[in-house]
Amino acid sequence: MLEAYKLAEYTMDATHLDSLLKRRQEEGSKLCSYEELGVFLDGFVILKRGPSPKKANDDEVVELTNNLILKKLRIAMELKEAETEIIFSLGEAELSKQQLASLFRKEGHKNFKECSDELLMAFLDGLDEFYFVGEVD
Repeated sequence: MLEAYKLAEYTMDATHLDSLLKRRQEEGSKLCSYEELGVFLDGFVILKRGPSPKKANDDEVVELTNNLILKKLRIAMELKEAETEIIFSLGEAELSKQQLASLFRKEGHKNFKECSDELLMAFLDGLDEFYFVGEVD
């Protein structure tokens, strides 16, 4: 995770990162800011896929939405439509192909659908099960 922050040219202290990764009920836990999450996702994409050939405008501030979080995770992990569908179903969210595609459309598109907090949590739960359940430490 520290490498992802470094690739995004963001200074993240290991101690602070440790506090962000603690469960809320644990002593010393801290909430992750939208900036820290957005920068991590950008660095995660670079870590997994390499730098983008087209450099984004650094002056442009982009609001971090649930849809953008989904999109960045899908890009970084190179998830295909079928895998994304499976991940949502593992998180107990059944979506049709059209509903799934609408989550990744550009805001303002006639078929765009806003991703709710519940749907994002279902995706994250499914992602956890898809990649990490059954792994041995």
